[in-house]
Amino acid sequence: MDENSVQEPLLLSEISVKKTSLLVSSVKWILKILMWAIFVAWIGVIFLFPTQFGNGLLEKYIHATNGNPCGITGSLFLVLSGPVLVIAFLSIFHLIISGDEEFQQKKSSKHPGVRLWTFPFLVDGPFGVVSAAEFIGILLFVVYVIWALYAYIIQSLNRISGEDLTLMEESILFLKMMGGHLGSMGLYCMAFLFLPVARGSVLLRFINIPFEHATRYHVWLGHLTMVLFTLHGLLYIVGWAMEGNLLHKLLSWKDIGVAILPGVISLFAGLLMWVTSLPPVRKWNFELFFYTHQLYVVFVLGLALHVGDFIFSMAAGGIFLFMLDRFLRLCQSRRTVDIISAKSLPCGTVELVLSKPGNLRYNALSFVFLQIRELSWLQWHPFSVSSSPLDGKYHLSILIKVLGEWTARLRGSIMNISEAEQPASPSQPRPKITASVEGPYGHEAPYHLMYENLILVAGGIGISPFLAILSDILHRVNEGRPCLPRNILIVWAVKRSNELPLLSTMDLESICPYFYDKLNLEISIYVTRESDPPLEEGDIHNVTVSSVCPMSKGCGMSVLVGTGDSIWSGLYVISSTVGFVISLGILYIFYINPCSISTWWYKGLLFFGCMLASVVIFGGLVVGLWHLWEKKISAREEYEENRLKPGMVQHNEDAVNLFQKNHTSITTIQYGSRPDFKEIFGSISENWGYADVGVIVCGPPTLETSVAREIRSRNLKRESHHPVFHFHSHTFDL
Repeated sequence: MDENSVQEPLLLSEISVKKTSLLVSSVKWILKILMWAIFVAWIGVIFLFPTQFGNGLLEKYIHATNGNPCGITGSLFLVLSGPVLVIAFLSIFHLIISGDEEFQQKKSSKHPGVRLWTFPFLVDGPFGVVSAAEFIGILLFVVYVIWALYAYIIQSLNRISGEDLTLMEESILFLKMMGGHLGSMGLYCMAFLFLPVARGSVLLRFINIPFEHATRYHVWLGHLTMVLFTLHGLLYIVGWAMEGNLLHKLLSWKDIGVAILPGVISLFAGLLMWVTSLPPVRKWNFELFFYTHQLYVVFVLGLALHVGDFIFSMAAGGIFLFMLDRFLRLCQSRRTVDIISAKSLPCGTVELVLSKPGNLRYNALSFVFLQIRELSWLQWHPFSVSSSPLDGKYHLSILIKVLGEWTARLRGSIMNISEAEQPASPSQPRPKITASVEGPYGHEAPYHLMYENLILVAGGIGISPFLAILSDILHRVNEGRPCLPRNILIVWAVKRSNELPLLSTMDLESICPYFYDKLNLEISIYVTRESDPPLEEGDIHNVTVSSVCPMSKGCGMSVLVGTGDSIWSGLYVISSTVGFVISLGILYIFYINPCSISTWWYKGLLFFGCMLASVVIFGGLVVGLWHLWEKKISAREEYEENRLKPGMVQHNEDAVNLFQKNHTSITTIQYGSRPDFKEIFGSISENWGYADVGVIVCGPPTLETSVAREIRSRNLKRESHHPVFHFHSHTFDL
């Protein structure tokens, strides 16, 4: 056998791989272009609707498509809700083609530059830190509102001028017309309102915006939507009061036309959610905000009854995607999850290690929602993971700071269980903690691996995700996996020095021996409320740690999550959507049309019922098959041999002191001072030179604002040999 005969198949294989890679890349680009084209066309249609030209086009479109079984409802659903569902389908195909690809290392750009998503355009103001891309989105909505108001006012005045009415009649007619137009504008905003809070949405995964970032878009859209709907209601109320039939109108529930009473109930539910979601109220009583926000069911159902099927269909696309996510979360959260280990650390922080199946993927920037049934059946709290997926295939860890009643009760329960490890009598039941988990959610792409230079800025418990990031990087460096970061600066601000042992939850040397030869790591700690080190640091670090394991009997986290397997989650979305369209068509063909059903509110109820039934029936079928597939995969894994054993998750006095003893050369602690970001970024600018520097912040809003302000200033006044700083926030407030 000659040399050529051996090498030829390898050469052909390499060419085949390149061709396949080129084909996949081409298909992905085509899908992206197609999605952008559909999105731009969709936005264009919404902008055109307030105009006479847009109205004329709409009338022609409805006339041309009125022959479909669903009539005007089908026509409006196709043009206003159809685009977002088609984009969701294309996103699914894009995610499936991309696959669960390992992060591919790329050479850092020779020409670093500012990016729209990572440049903090607005820093101070009601919106918090806003990137340039986010500002463009805000501007788009502002332009739409101003444009639509102008167009509708002109339309209303032109119509009134052609009528022979008294001044009072003209005023009443103008108020009613503008009230209707404001309602339409609110409905268009509502088409986007539910998209950011679909935690496992394929849309969020495709554009790589995690749920913790998207919640702020929901907040902004919620304010705008409720302002428009409130003005919509007020203008009608004033008009009816001028007519002298206010009470009669508010209590009316017509069969043909808009049913007023359901609209009043819907608006009242929306106002309750709006008022209790305002920052002062939310901070004063989070539970009040959380429980009143469950009125979204009344809000949406009331809207469907208020406007009927064909108007409700205009905003149904986003609501349907949210319903899909909500049902999947309900299925996932029913499982009781094994707590492999629970500890109460000296600084008042709790560490939980949760069991997960090997095929449930997450990254170091992920977070989960946790429910402890002994504390509350209704409350779910979000926590960032503090472990890397490379720490272990069958577990993930979270750190929970005791900051409120719920977390204090959790810590108390762990301490009580630790004391009750030996029950007084066999008949005495042992206390337990029963956990359920939703998630993990987070960034589709691990952007912390895409910078050669990283600055991680944490405040208090904000160090938790950075422990995961640092562990992930060290594992990758040690195992030779793709990993760009080589220069890392951690800036950590804490109130008291008793929080410092949080760093000892991770042993850098055991993860990557001699890591300092491969990684330039610096850790700067600022203890803000202590002017001097404690007299006996041993009293801080050598505190007994309560440990109880296992805490509960259950199993690993469920893989039934939108951010999980792309094929199964895609089948779930597609089957539910197709099932909805088919069931809606059957409903019209065999019931609504033959029976001449014309009652608006009843048809709206049937439309909403179709949405719900399709999710439960068609989506539930896929979820059931998905669950069976999960059980089959889990049965194949050697779970007991590979999973994290309780004895492996422990802290001892040597480990607690390990970080301070072995890594004093990379750690500096300053007492009685706060980070001076002007000085820190100035030093980095001189030392790291012309490069892209990723800055990730996890901490209170004041810390985030300070860092963003300095980054904006540095980027705007940057000299040619200085780096470009890219701002990323890993903080969110529900």
